[in-house]
Amino acid sequence: MKKKILFVIDSLNIGGAEKSLVTLLNLLDYSRYEVDLQLFAFDGTLMQFLPKEVKVLPPLKYTQFLTLSIWNQLLKPKCLMARLLYSLKIRKSGLLHADKACLYWQTIGRCIEVNSHQYDVAIGYAQGIPTFYTVDKVTAKKKLVWINAEYRLTGKTKAYQSRFYRKCDVIVPVSDSACKVFSSIVYPEFKEKMKIMWDITDAQMINRMSELLSDKPISKECPIIMTAGRLDKLQKGYDLALVAAKILRDRGIRFRWYAIGDGAYRDDMEKYIVENHLQEHFILLGFTTNPYSYMRQCDIYVQTSRHEGFGLTIAEARILNRPVVCTNFEACTMQMIDGKNGLVTSFNPDDIADAIERLMNDKELYRNIQNYLKNEKKGNVEEIENFYKLIDC
Repeated sequence: MKKKILFVIDSLNIGGAEKSLVTLLNLLDYSRYEVDLQLFAFDGTLMQFLPKEVKVLPPLKYTQFLTLSIWNQLLKPKCLMARLLYSLKIRKSGLLHADKACLYWQTIGRCIEVNSHQYDVAIGYAQGIPTFYTVDKVTAKKKLVWINAEYRLTGKTKAYQSRFYRKCDVIVPVSDSACKVFSSIVYPEFKEKMKIMWDITDAQMINRMSELLSDKPISKECPIIMTAGRLDKLQKGYDLALVAAKILRDRGIRFRWYAIGDGAYRDDMEKYIVENHLQEHFILLGFTTNPYSYMRQCDIYVQTSRHEGFGLTIAEARILNRPVVCTNFEACTMQMIDGKNGLVTSFNPDDIADAIERLMNDKELYRNIQNYLKNEKKGNVEEIENFYKLIDC
């Protein structure tokens, strides 16, 4: 008999965890596994890339409730009160993503029904709500939860989440650094449960998608810089990217810097771009179903993150032989060799701008990096064997 697996993730919008999951699902051996997928939002751009064998479960009742008119919501007082309570509490300033996830589950979780199926394996493929749902609402012989970032928890948030990690069977960080933070700083008591599995990248799929036409045309009349990821300040460091762009512009360097993705920081970014007259230099492309068609066209890929679990977009840029400028977050050493496949900088915008300018001006360095990239190992689809060991043992 096939082993029955449930995957749980917030949505299939463009993001590292989401792309990693879709890649994994496209590599699975469906002669061995029957797969269900539970989402909390259903408009993700990666939905179209799901293999036909994956059964997407119907929206949760609370997800359906959110689509109702206010008049029809009044007919469901329990859900309405939970939503109002969450809306009031979420306005508190200074809440991090992990805090918001806990608040959501404390207020909304009681409105979310228990999954009626029984599984051999249930997988919360991201920290936060997917983990909470997998532990509280699913019946399975084995429960695994993923850690896709350097997940730093403190205080009440750490205390609240400890019960979920206590109840699961395996905790799966996607990198050595993510494991180090979680096992040494956050929850040393769960160290024995942790088994690392790297995010999977499929070089063949990325190359095929990169050859398709872009959603929007981009100008090639000057050097093209590209960054992809959620528009975020604290983790992704887009504030550093903006200042670095201003420094380059003030130095008289010709370039266009395209940012793929969307997020809560977008309004602040647009304000900075206008106030500093960067409209012709820093362009926000928003979401796209195919970031690789843009990535192939760039001259330099830049990652200004302050921390990452792995840095999947760096791996994707390397697959496409794009020289990378990357800030020195802890996990970057898993992929980056300074001066070989790109340049590693500090978190100082001047240093980021210096590295970009150096790649633009030093043609020999640029050629050497591209030649190195062309000979690097591409992708890690063999990591699927590690996944099989996690779920079959």
